[in-house]
Amino acid sequence: MAKDPVRVLVTGAAGQIGYALVPMIARGIMLGADQPVILHMLDIPPAAEALNGVKMELIDAAFPLLKGVVATTDAVEGCTGVNVAVMVGGFPRKEGMERKDVMSKNVSIYKSQAAALEKHAAPNCKVLVVANPANTNALILKEFAPSIPEKNITCLTRLDHNRALGQVSERLSVPVSDVKNVIIWGNHSSSQYPDVNHASVKTSSGEKPVRELVKDDEWLNGEFIATVQQRGAAIIKARKLSSALSAASSACDHIRDWVLGTPEGTFVSMGVYSDGSYNVPAGLIYSFPVTCRNGEWSIVQGLPIDEASRKKMDLTAEELKEEKDLAYSCLS
Repeated sequence: MAKDPVRVLVTGAAGQIGYALVPMIARGIMLGADQPVILHMLDIPPAAEALNGVKMELIDAAFPLLKGVVATTDAVEGCTGVNVAVMVGGFPRKEGMERKDVMSKNVSIYKSQAAALEKHAAPNCKVLVVANPANTNALILKEFAPSIPEKNITCLTRLDHNRALGQVSERLSVPVSDVKNVIIWGNHSSSQYPDVNHASVKTSSGEKPVRELVKDDEWLNGEFIATVQQRGAAIIKARKLSSALSAASSACDHIRDWVLGTPEGTFVSMGVYSDGSYNVPAGLIYSFPVTCRNGEWSIVQGLPIDEASRKKMDLTAEELKEEKDLAYSCLS
C-alpha cells in the first residue's frame, strides 16, 4: 500500500541551508525511501523570485517521492496542514549588532510563525528549529503555539553531535558509523558541552569506550571540546559562508530518528523542553541525550555525571537562562 504524503514545511527555503535541505527531503533522506512528501517552502517577500527558482529546480529534478510543492511568502499558506516543520528562516546577526537586536528580530519572527503553525498546522505537527539562537527561538515558538504539545517542539543540536562523532572518527581513523553515544549538553552555541564520557566505538573485540581508545584525556578535555564548539566559526572562515550541507543533513538525521526511531543501544542529541532531568532547570530548551520510539523522544536517564561535566552543563544552562530573560524582555 502506498503511504499518504507527509507535508513538510521548510522556512527560509530559498537560503543556503534550505537549498541543501529540500532535495534531501525530496529524495527520502528525512522520512524514508518509501514515504511520499509534499514540500511547503516559505520565505520572505524579497526572496520570492529565488524561491520560485528553487521550485523550478525541484520540478526539474523529477523526484519520484515528491508529490507537490507549495512555494509561498504567505505564512498561513506555508503552514497549512503541515506534519513536520523545519524552521530554518531567522534573522542572522550582522556586524555591529548587539545580541539584543538580533534577539528582538528573531522573537518577532518566531512569534508570528508560531501563531501560523498554531492555527494551521496538522495536529501533532513535529517542529525542529534550526535558525539561531535555536534553543531560544524554539522556546518562543512554544510560548506562542500553546496547542502544539511541548514534546513536539525541538531544536537542532544534531549538527554538533555529528561534529563530535566526526572528530572522534578522525582521531581514531575509524568509520564514523562505528562511533556512537557522544552527547551534546545545553545550548547550540559555543557554551555547549560535547561529552564523550558515555561514547563508545565498535572494534573487532566488541564495543570499547572512546576514552580508553583515544588514550589522551588532555585532547578529549581540551582541543576536542573547543573544536566542536567552534566548528561553525571555522567553516565560515574557510567558506566565507556558514555551514549549510552539514546543517541540512543533520536536520534530516534529527527528524528521521525522531519519526522512525533510534537504533537499539544508541542515543542522539536533541534540544528538547527540560523536565528537570540531570538537574537542568525545567522550562529551558536544552540539548540532552535521547532515544526515540514510535515518534516520541525520551531523555536517557541515569548516566553518571562527573564534577567537571556538571560544571560545564551548568554553565551552558546559565547562558540559556540569560537568553530566555533577554527574549522575554524583547516581548515586553
